[in-house]
Amino acid sequence: MPPRLTFRAGARKVSRPAGARRAPFPQSADLPMFETPALLEEAWSLLSRGGPVMMILLALSVLAVAIILVKLLQFSRAQLRRTAFIDPAVADLARGERDRALSTLRREINPVARVMETAISANANANLSVEDRDAEIERVGTSEIRGIESYLRGLEVIANVSPLLGLLGTVLGMIGAFAKLESAGSKVDPAILAGGIWEALLTTAFGLIVAIPALTMFYVLEGRVDEVRATMKDTVVRILSLTGAAPRPMHATEPEPAG
Repeated sequence: MPPRLTFRAGARKVSRPAGARRAPFPQSADLPMFETPALLEEAWSLLSRGGPVMMILLALSVLAVAIILVKLLQFSRAQLRRTAFIDPAVADLARGERDRALSTLRREINPVARVMETAISANANANLSVEDRDAEIERVGTSEIRGIESYLRGLEVIANVSPLLGLLGTVLGMIGAFAKLESAGSKVDPAILAGGIWEALLTTAFGLIVAIPALTMFYVLEGRVDEVRATMKDTVVRILSLTGAAPRPMHATEPEPAG
């Protein structure tokens, strides 16, 4: 019997007969995890068959994802969900501690805090008329809303245009399929028409794939902006009501003097 050699691997002993050949270590090409991803190749093949319209839709999808990520990051940094500072600031103002309320608001980065700070400062400024005070509050509020609304219009455009581009690609593909069918003459092969049709329908499918998530996220993000806008209006009314100087209604008309 040939002698046996022992190799230590941690606390375990691995034995094999002397002279026995070691099993070859699988190369990277032999491992499934290192194989070329067939799914990506298939996806690229489908994109290539869709033609130029499919490439435009691919670019729009990348842009939509970028806008969504940017807005989510912006909303997170602005701490739009954090509104716990509102009630303490209003309570301080009700007790006459205006400086303390302003100090609380200046520590916050929420857009609502900026509008509240403007409302308190403008209301305390005796040099401002009611119209000037309301205009200043509206100016700051509009500026803050525009900041968090940025790029949402582009996301809405992508959601609305993508299905139309997909339909355009399908129409162009159908035209090409029937042109090939006509050029075949009497040797008509149904496979030519069938292949052209399913390739043409790829753009419609991809257009919907881009549009549905984009439109969904647009409404989700826009809904968050609407919540911030409503909170701004509510806090401004609360602040101005504490001093008996409620804001004037939008587009209010002055009563005509009696004749």
